[in-house]
Amino acid sequence: MPKTGSLGSRLPRKRATIQDVAEHAGVSIATVSRVLNRADSVDAGLAERVRSAMGELQYQPSGAARTLAGRLSTIIGLLVIDMQNPFYMELIRGVEDVAQRNGYLVVLCNSAEDPRKEQQYIEVLRAEPVAGAIVVPTSDRKPVIRRFVERGIPVVSVDRRVLDGSTDTVLIDNVAAAREAVRHLLDNGYRRIGLITGPDGATTARDRTEGYRQALRKAGIEPDSQWERSGPYSEESARRLAGELLDLDPPIDALFTGNNRLTMGALQLLYERGLRIPEDVALACFDEVPWAHPGAISLTSVIQPAYELGSTAATRLIHRLQHGGQLARQEIVLAHQLRIGDSSRSRVYIGAPVAG
Repeated sequence: MPKTGSLGSRLPRKRATIQDVAEHAGVSIATVSRVLNRADSVDAGLAERVRSAMGELQYQPSGAARTLAGRLSTIIGLLVIDMQNPFYMELIRGVEDVAQRNGYLVVLCNSAEDPRKEQQYIEVLRAEPVAGAIVVPTSDRKPVIRRFVERGIPVVSVDRRVLDGSTDTVLIDNVAAAREAVRHLLDNGYRRIGLITGPDGATTARDRTEGYRQALRKAGIEPDSQWERSGPYSEESARRLAGELLDLDPPIDALFTGNNRLTMGALQLLYERGLRIPEDVALACFDEVPWAHPGAISLTSVIQPAYELGSTAATRLIHRLQHGGQLARQEIVLAHQLRIGDSSRSRVYIGAPVAG
């Protein structure tokens, strides 16, 4: 008498999933996804193992599965330029909080303002592939994010722009913020205002320079290139550039610095030279300076909503992941705040003559 098959053998076989294929082949789901997409980044041996597993399990990806292969990941790539900077630490926290509430994990990469490192990280994140990416770009060049776009991975640029009409961006109005800070110095009687800002490839640096110049022109002062200095966003750069401005004849009577690291470098040089703030040189800057020692003079600062920049960028990215190509590109501009400190007190108040 023939044996009767088990109940399980008579039931329709469960359709294999991409996870089943990954487990059978001993690889990650991302590797299976790359094989499905015919990515050239997969080792030939791994690709053959995946294809064999597909055959043994009779795996048949649907058209939807193929379309969504790059969306199977629950990983969001976050690429920043200075992860030790408190501004970016807050931005990172904003991204992480929103991502985790929506079931995503964040992989953090630090380019350290190095375009080569940035490109290497982009290639790693692209190869996984991540569900999406949030990038603080080292420059405004399209190639910075083109590799993501080519792979169909949604990207949001935060803090800085990329000159690409298809990319969502979250930032503040840097021109208006710089203009407001420099106008405050002008209103308090300062006329020879030096500028220290970042590299020209960063849109933040260019926008803050433009705001600085607009404020001077509005006050009837033609911008003078000898008052302007730019370089890397580092303390070392700011020390050197501040020295150049202070050695002018006549020297500057105020400084406007383009981020907190530049502010720290300028402060170090002012203290070394025994210059008083604001009696000898007034100061207005971008971002808070938590590294300043206790009891240091309060600084007039443009305060950016770092946490909200990160959380808004993550919200926008997740919204795009949910709605795909139905969303038009958007630039989201958040409000800044000019916090007035003692570093820019009026020249009349401190008893100094007002320059003409």
